[in-house]
Amino acid sequence: MSRAMFEYTKSVLKKVSFNPQLFCLELQKAMLRLMPYEKEELKIYVQSLIFQNPELEQCRVYLK
Repeated sequence: MSRAMFEYTKSVLKKVSFNPQLFCLELQKAMLRLMPYEKEELKIYVQSLIFQNPELEQCRVYLK
């Protein structure tokens, strides 16, 4: 079940990556919901999205 939540979170983040405000909001929610090891995986995924979409750089603060 938890893995499904992780995959769902990744798909939501990908869909809202066009809007930094929505992306930050969804990233905040994800960091509250996911397990610690999933958070580490998510950090790697989000950093790749930030590399592709530099306007998302402001959301990096939620990865801590």
